[in-house]
Amino acid sequence: MSDGSSESPLEIHDLTVSYHKKPVLWGIDLCVPKGKLVGIVGPNGAGKSTLIKAAMGLMPLNSGWVKVFGKPVKKNLRRVGYVPQRESVDWDFPVSVMDVVLMGRYGHLGLVKRPGKTDRDKARECLDKVKMLPYANRQISNLSGGQQQRVFLARALAQESDLYFMDEPFVGVDAATETAIVDLLKELKERGKTILVVHHDLPTAKEYFDMLLMLNMRVVAFGETNEVFTSELLQKTYGGRLTILSEVAEAVGKQQ
Repeated sequence: MSDGSSESPLEIHDLTVSYHKKPVLWGIDLCVPKGKLVGIVGPNGAGKSTLIKAAMGLMPLNSGWVKVFGKPVKKNLRRVGYVPQRESVDWDFPVSVMDVVLMGRYGHLGLVKRPGKTDRDKARECLDKVKMLPYANRQISNLSGGQQQRVFLARALAQESDLYFMDEPFVGVDAATETAIVDLLKELKERGKTILVVHHDLPTAKEYFDMLLMLNMRVVAFGETNEVFTSELLQKTYGGRLTILSEVAEAVGKQQ
């Protein structure tokens, strides 16, 4: 009888990754349940973005393996959606909003087919969901930071994935966009999707996510937010670099 671990949207075992022979992730073991909204938190240099990239097969591993729904990640990429950091994108590239969202349909098209009416209808539907449909023909370079992030969310939605990775989607966006992103994440979760989000704001992390992965090169803790969001584990994760520890600890203490 299966123990169910192969059904996990994301399973990682003994993952170690290095940059220029310097390890940035050590011995990561992780099994993410289906339908959870997971925040990945930790100090700068903790390996949060590296973990996402390694999990998607975007960089070589020193050791370990990654499985998506029980298969090697590269054999199941169609079920994976991705929202990169805004700063990693060339926003001057001459492409329209609609073109960006249609890129999310390529996994459904194969190598030679071009997007058809069904794909364009899906792209428009996704743009409408993030309130960007009126900007469909605008160049992405002419959008605000919040609008650009909404476009990349629409692209991820157009992928119709089951597992989503989002790398700091709240950075550089306005309050309205942040609220829209949170609402969208919750909607995806209600549809049974699994979402992992790199996040840097601890007070909102407690509010936004079902589960937290506390990372500092290794897994410090992974579990339900109300169980792992403690002063002890925060201190263990951030050490002396947690400048708002007293504020967060006070908030934790009030709820214990």
